[in-house]
Amino acid sequence: MDRFIVHHRDRIGGTLSCFDRVIFKGHLPISHPRGLENFFSSWLGAKLMEFKEVALHFAGRLKEHAQVVARQAGRPYQYLNRPLSKEDLARQIAARDGVHRGLICVFGAVEPIQSFRLAYGVGRPRLSSDWRKGLVHYFYLLDPEFGFMHVRRPTWFPFTMQVYVNGHDWLARRLSRLRLVFQQLDNAFLSIARPERADRLAREFPRLDWPKVLGRFACRFNPLLRDLLYPMTYYWVTDQAEYATDVMFRSRADLQALYPSLLRHATLVYRAEDIMTFLGRKLDPRFQGEIVSDLKHRPEGARIKHRVKRNWIKMYNKHGRILRVETVINQTREFKVRRVSRVRGRGRARWTPMPWAGQHPGPGCRPPRSRPHGHPRARPIAPPARVQSRRPR
Repeated sequence: MDRFIVHHRDRIGGTLSCFDRVIFKGHLPISHPRGLENFFSSWLGAKLMEFKEVALHFAGRLKEHAQVVARQAGRPYQYLNRPLSKEDLARQIAARDGVHRGLICVFGAVEPIQSFRLAYGVGRPRLSSDWRKGLVHYFYLLDPEFGFMHVRRPTWFPFTMQVYVNGHDWLARRLSRLRLVFQQLDNAFLSIARPERADRLAREFPRLDWPKVLGRFACRFNPLLRDLLYPMTYYWVTDQAEYATDVMFRSRADLQALYPSLLRHATLVYRAEDIMTFLGRKLDPRFQGEIVSDLKHRPEGARIKHRVKRNWIKMYNKHGRILRVETVINQTREFKVRRVSRVRGRGRARWTPMPWAGQHPGPGCRPPRSRPHGHPRARPIAPPARVQSRRPR
């Protein structure tokens, strides 16, 4: 890329490497069956046979909370009974109502969620992981720091949360505060007065205090953290991420003259070994999966995608003036990180698969066995009477 930029520097107005779409998922210590069983017995003092009854009670609390949040902000709460683009609908509502900051709307929809079911067997019933349909709420916001974003919160145990942000929207607000002139169209910058300054600012995005930032949204949209789930905190992982390198050309003609040859090169030259290297892997006889190079022509332009399983790198012409090379990570366990793990009671550093969105913090991070002294309650819990009577004092 550096050699390409130097060779065509007369045609290029600047470059920018920035995160685009990023989705974080937050998991509580009750995100695995063993942790939820301990929570029911030691924390709630309830039997597993009452799982559905207790879960329905707290699902009702969360549904009421979503409606109250929308009503207090003067924004609509809408139940969606058919598949559609929630993002497009939220943008239409923001444009229609002239929303420039704060909550845009709240959507409710029944979707598949990863939860639990009672598994009967020898001894007593236990919980096992399972997929079920449940009510999910989407809170769409125009945040002063992150711009257009949303928080997804199911109403069923284990209350896994999802937060979507966009690095380009975050950077646009940083540039505005610094009074740097730029021209933005959708999730791309057509021009920036000082692209090298913007590139340095974009590198601050992954170094934000993400547990603190995401925890703030979790406390805002999950009221159970203030009483039922106190003092638990979410364990955040990156579920999906897009990282884009944009080469901003001075004119459409300059990019159009180069783009066909770039497509031919990316289609005919790169082999499976090269694609694996791009995504941090080496071609191995034990590899099980697909390696695909895919070229498609669409009305908005052509794009080339090199894919390994569910991760890929693609190149396309965006808005006629930007050459974008984008890395999309949907399967984080395809990458390895250096971590210290316990082996026979001793710490040992080794390369292990990166944590992914379905992975919980582990049995060691379990809810406390008794409520701490001075336990703050923003609102009283009112589960079924017989469940309440068995709580440990």
